[in-house]
Amino acid sequence: MSLNIVVYNSYSQQKSNRPLKKTTMAADTTTKKKPLSPQERAFAVGLLTETEAGVSSAIEGLNQIQLTYKPAADKWSIEECVKHIAISEKNLWEMVNGVLKQPANPEKRTEIKSTDEAFINAVKDRSHKSKTVESFEPIKSGYKSLAEAITSFKENRAKLVAFVQSTPEDLRDHVAVLPMGTYDAYQLILLIGAHSDRHTQQIEEVKANVNFPKR
Repeated sequence: MSLNIVVYNSYSQQKSNRPLKKTTMAADTTTKKKPLSPQERAFAVGLLTETEAGVSSAIEGLNQIQLTYKPAADKWSIEECVKHIAISEKNLWEMVNGVLKQPANPEKRTEIKSTDEAFINAVKDRSHKSKTVESFEPIKSGYKSLAEAITSFKENRAKLVAFVQSTPEDLRDHVAVLPMGTYDAYQLILLIGAHSDRHTQQIEEVKANVNFPKR
């Protein structure tokens, strides 16, 4: 599977100069898996739950005219934002699964330059614009309606939350080297939550446009 996801150009790495917590690596690569701590599980589940609710809240009560309103010809409508969120959810989730199918590579952790918090904040920061890749475009999503996109989003988010709550996988020692930087599988899960928040903000920007239909 392609790892050419939304490119942030290692922006999160530039935004934080705080050192990472030191990771102790065993010399024996056959050591037991180190599952997520209760704190890590709770943090990720909280982010995923909160950002899912944010999407639902942002579109609640909107009619079709409002959902399809575009601030400009080259801007997305709210419906297009939701379709992008949904297809990104699916594809990023598949990317995490792909990373976990590869052998653990804890030696790559030294290449991780961003803390979890800095990474989340960078993804959410809409002052830094990035153009998504073609496969993540709303028109390429395959969703025929907003309802279909929302159903897909919620189903994939529920699966992801359940996974985080129960997985015995060592997410920290599965590291992905991507065009945008190097991150562990746990951080890629945080990316999914932060990404939906980023585009929830975009939805709110559309709603705040002076020409946004009132009804």
